[in-house]
Amino acid sequence: MSARAKVALGVALLAAGALLAGGLPEQPVTPVASARPTAEQEWPAAARADLRDLTVEPLLFLDATTAVGQVTDGDFVRLLVEKDGVARELRRLPAADDPRFEAMTVSGDELIWAESSGSRPVEIWAVRRAGGDARMVTADTGNTLFYGNQYDLVVADGRVHWVAGEGDTTTQIRSVALTGGTVDVREEPGRWSLSAWPWLTDDTGAQSGQVRMREMTTGREVRVPFSGAEWGMCAPTWCRVMVMNGEGLARIDVMRPDGSDRRRVAGPGTQAAVSDVAVLDRFEILSEPGANFDLTGTAGLVVHDLTTGRTVTLAAAADLAATKDGVLWWSTGTRETAVWHTLDLRTI
Repeated sequence: MSARAKVALGVALLAAGALLAGGLPEQPVTPVASARPTAEQEWPAAARADLRDLTVEPLLFLDATTAVGQVTDGDFVRLLVEKDGVARELRRLPAADDPRFEAMTVSGDELIWAESSGSRPVEIWAVRRAGGDARMVTADTGNTLFYGNQYDLVVADGRVHWVAGEGDTTTQIRSVALTGGTVDVREEPGRWSLSAWPWLTDDTGAQSGQVRMREMTTGREVRVPFSGAEWGMCAPTWCRVMVMNGEGLARIDVMRPDGSDRRRVAGPGTQAAVSDVAVLDRFEILSEPGANFDLTGTAGLVVHDLTTGRTVTLAAAADLAATKDGVLWWSTGTRETAVWHTLDLRTI
């Protein structure tokens, strides 16, 4: 069975509170606006939707109104594409085998995901968005390591890539052509995850004082140091820096991997809502848990736009925020009356 490590940034943030030491580097303080703009006010032309009758539990949105997700239907769990109340079935697996669909992504006309069921190993599947039957790409996946971010499966040069391994000594970078065939296995010493192609990153949830990134095609390595009062995550373009003090989180900064262009994007009482850093190299997705967070599980949801420096309110009480392939989605309401909301960041 696959080792499915999930990055739980909120939990890691609490753990990082025990590592506090020293002062905090001074950063310019951005005045907080008395009333933040809403998404409709800030980005009136952006594609967005409020989906009150969505039947699937969404795993991915192809656009603001087209969801890919699963639903339990009697003795089966079905993977569906749903738009405007019309659903197309992609896969159907026995519910008794506890099937799992994950790491879903899109490349061109292909929809790709990983699935497991019962005693079967993790398999990678694909289907054309325009129609046709789903096909298994490979079952030779190794001990897959999925971190719950947008890079669990990365498609580049006609091949789908993922990481696998045991322990922390070596990571396998596996890949196979989307048409199937022999799986290529490349071993990298240490624990790595995929980032924006062709980069690897070792910020898999551990606090080690630095983040390393490695460019696979050239072997070039970038090391990003952090102080003892900081917890960092990096992508090739931006790093998120959680700055701590004796009371917990003091602020959230972003900076370039070389340390330049550092700026404050949020203050105390804020968390990262998704693990991905600077979605589309522009948007930091943040949550603001309120006083009743422990009871309700909901939090305010905002987006900080690194291009304009403005923070935009999406929801006062959101749940289950996620992003993939440039689309952000979240839910409001109760489980029985959930409304799914989407914002296609690619259209801003």
